[in-house]
Amino acid sequence: MEKKILVTVNISKQKLLLYSDKKRIKEYKVSTSKVGIGNKYGTNKTPLGKHIISNKIGRVAKCGAIFKKRRNTGRIAKINKDTGDLITSRILRLKGLEKGVNKGKNIDTFKRCVYIHGTPEERLIGKPASHGCIRMKNRDIIDLFKRVKKGVMVNIKKTNKGR
Repeated sequence: MEKKILVTVNISKQKLLLYSDKKRIKEYKVSTSKVGIGNKYGTNKTPLGKHIISNKIGRVAKCGAIFKKRRNTGRIAKINKDTGDLITSRILRLKGLEKGVNKGKNIDTFKRCVYIHGTPEERLIGKPASHGCIRMKNRDIIDLFKRVKKGVMVNIKKTNKGR
């Protein structure tokens, strides 16, 4: 029987928790939006609620590979030297499941292109720094990418209460 995998992002603690059959198996530091929580298009805020991983991108990309519009550019980022909102190593594209919260007109997580992805700004991991996505260290996103499948539930919330 296949194990039930769940990902929870705790914004207040800037952590991503990976569960297998309700048991926490891994914890990663992350960075969510530097401008806070929100769902509206153009705000650069991290959306709350239940999502699924709709696409996994970059399976064979090198660590630090830079992506533009979900395509590998062939360039490698310099960790903690390249700045800005570069997307590196792997992409887990999120799709909101809650109409009026993270799914629908002007608030759609998928259409907003909100991802879990690597960043060259690893020194900022653990504090809000992104433009809405959930940033991870490159080695961590590669590890998470191997552990999750398309369709896995991702719950993004403000606090640690419950799963």
